Amino acid sequence: MWESVRFLWPYLRRHQGALALGLVALILKDLLGVLLPLVIRRGVDGLQAGMGWRGVAGIAGTLIGLSVVKGLFQYWMRRILIGVSRDVEYDLRNDIYGHLSGLSRDFYGKFATGDVMARSTNDLGAVRMMAGPGLMYWSETSLTFVLAAIVMFTVDGPLTLAALAPAPVISLLVIYYGRRIHARFEQIQGVFSGISSRVQESISGMRVLRAYRQSDAELRTFETLNQDFIARNLELVRTTGVFEPLLHAMIGVTFLIVLWVGGARLLNGSISLGSFVLFQTYMGMLVWPMIAMGWVINLMQRGTASLGRIREMLDVPPAIAAPADAVALTAVRGEIEFRGVRLGYAAGEALRGVDLKISAGETVALAGHTGCGKTSLVNLVPRLLDPTEGTVLVDGEDVRRYDPQALRRRIAMVPQETFLFSMTLGENIALGAPDAGREAILRAAGIAGLEPDLAAMPNGLETVVGERGLTLSGGQKQRTAIARAVLREPSILILDDSLSSVDTVTEERILRELTGVMRGRTTLLVSHRVSTIRHADRIVVLEKGAIAEQGTHAELLAHGGLYAELVRQQQLEEELERL
Repeated sequence: MWESVRFLWPYLRRHQGALALGLVALILKDLLGVLLPLVIRRGVDGLQAGMGWRGVAGIAGTLIGLSVVKGLFQYWMRRILIGVSRDVEYDLRNDIYGHLSGLSRDFYGKFATGDVMARSTNDLGAVRMMAGPGLMYWSETSLTFVLAAIVMFTVDGPLTLAALAPAPVISLLVIYYGRRIHARFEQIQGVFSGISSRVQESISGMRVLRAYRQSDAELRTFETLNQDFIARNLELVRTTGVFEPLLHAMIGVTFLIVLWVGGARLLNGSISLGSFVLFQTYMGMLVWPMIAMGWVINLMQRGTASLGRIREMLDVPPAIAAPADAVALTAVRGEIEFRGVRLGYAAGEALRGVDLKISAGETVALAGHTGCGKTSLVNLVPRLLDPTEGTVLVDGEDVRRYDPQALRRRIAMVPQETFLFSMTLGENIALGAPDAGREAILRAAGIAGLEPDLAAMPNGLETVVGERGLTLSGGQKQRTAIARAVLREPSILILDDSLSSVDTVTEERILRELTGVMRGRTTLLVSHRVSTIRHADRIVVLEKGAIAEQGTHAELLAHGGLYAELVRQQQLEEELERL
């Protein structure tokens, strides 16, 4: 638990003023609570001594006043300390999201999306319960127990020792069952993450499941996971179902000891009736702390298990981060250079000793067969990846010397896999330029060839495209992504096979419009279509991760190498389609 508190302390310290105020309310509430049995003892002993109605009224008024003030402090204690836990949850959630947004693709290959969501929501809720109600009730019950024990010792030491005799047994029960609860809850959260991942993947791939008639099979798989989840929860219920009755039994034993020993001491005159009532009242007060301690231990073990899962994500360092002495990036001319670049994946080497220099404002096309390393190469420029060996330079400076966020603000990239958010079409286009006006968005949409589609849409730019752009065709998604990139007016424009889903007529129109956009900007154009890249200033052909040839369209045709063979293959495919 203390390790968890140490981790959460920086978050708690941000709200130390409110935390201190809440703790003051907690202490005052407990002090007033401890005074109540002393007033009751005075009243009982006073009645035995012949106290009059005026004295009884005074005692009653004192009890009512103390109870009211105690209730007020209890209200503010709960409001402030549980409010602090909500603030801690807010800060921690922001830090988790910020950390996740800076992690590389390797992390998301290890952690499934559903697992990340479960840790960021369900586990975070368990941590909040630990930081709020857990710590609050732990402090309250501990202080109440200590204060009551001190007063009881001052009244009658032997009876106090007898009353606290079951405490070691209770401590052992708490330690033993606390560990079991922690292990059980950690397993439950792991299974819950598996369910979340499965549901997320199934919903995202529902069309594929239906197309391959796998809905029933997927349902059976989900039922198996769900049954495992229920079984794990029942194991936790069985553990707490034994722990809590045992705790109540020990509380009953404590009451029995006080009644037996205290009654004997009352009969032999060692203590007064008021003191005997005081002990019974304190034991009644300690019932809730003893019961609450079991609940608190449950909360703490759940919270520490969940915090461990969250820290497992937070402890993953960003593979690509800004250096401490990052070079200031006020403007980008767009000169790009690859020096001896090698890039390896777990499955093999994607790039092998690439040397390539691209002048500012030049349009360079990358061609080659599938898997030759085109996408890997362009991903190095905005530092979506870092090379295994070699250096990538932008404007003569190693990109690893720049802040990645500052570098990416000056680069617009249309990736192979177009991702649209469940927002309006206009909001998707303006994703990288949120301050753009409607006219600028319409202009970008026109350059990307979306004007005819906008006219056919019921609400134009205000049309909601659905999750992942579900309501749009593949070509419409790609053109939306192109419009998004154009709107940013970047220094470097990267189009990674971004016209593969449009027909050749639309492609020609988009390229014609893009000519003005690309003028004065460095453009990297990746495509398997010759029609897309033939007008580039230079064409670089990759083969098995290395540069095989480069030159203009005419030069490469005259050379008769890989590019010429690629052109002949596509011409043959077009002739076969016309037959």
